[in-house]
Amino acid sequence: MARDRRTARNRTRALALSAAALALGGPAFAGTPASSASLPRGHDVSSHQKDVDWRRARAAGASFVYVKATESTAYRNPHFDRQYDGARDAGILRGAYHFALPDKSSGRTQAAYFVRNGGAWSADGRTLPPALDVEYNPYDKKRKCYGMSTARLVDWIRSFSDEVKRLTGRRPVIYTTAHWWNTCTGGSGAFASDHALWVARYRSADAGALPGGWSYWTIWQYDNSGSLPGDQNLFNGSARQLKRFAAGS
Repeated sequence: MARDRRTARNRTRALALSAAALALGGPAFAGTPASSASLPRGHDVSSHQKDVDWRRARAAGASFVYVKATESTAYRNPHFDRQYDGARDAGILRGAYHFALPDKSSGRTQAAYFVRNGGAWSADGRTLPPALDVEYNPYDKKRKCYGMSTARLVDWIRSFSDEVKRLTGRRPVIYTTAHWWNTCTGGSGAFASDHALWVARYRSADAGALPGGWSYWTIWQYDNSGSLPGDQNLFNGSARQLKRFAAGS
């Protein structure tokens, strides 16, 4: 997932769709896993992408996008408003995500900051649920799990989720990798029943083994570059189901 500061890179059960159960077919888009060619394509952006040509992205096949809003409680993407509104104006479903730094403040505190600064949700049919990006610590490789025990990280994620739910009415989508999740939360299954999974696995024919607890993915980030600005994503369902996911129905 794109980050912004000291380094350059680094809905529920109603949507319970198994990738294996989808009837796929048709020609693949360039750079897209061939077996997933019929799925809605999307991407995610941050301040790295700055001024995005949203109409061009839409013409290139973008159905949805996640825009980085915040990180911890001291950073807000300076391009967020222009990116978020621009995507909507071009007819792309858009949502906001928060980059977690669990060692800096509580999950509840970071969730409140996120919602105040772009992470709110509206049942307008154009807004995706808020998302939490939780992955290896990009600022201290010796503290990959932020110096926290598996139990503390699970509690932190639950605190973040509970506050987002209280403030917006939606549980956040959880973005992660199987390796981070299984290493840093001990493969916790505490969130799979009521949190959509956004899993990252690059340059692979499929999303691979999923983080502990989940039996299907809702969004798969399959590459960090491609025909759309930023990271490349697929939604595990039809265009109609994507719209239902946004609306919370």
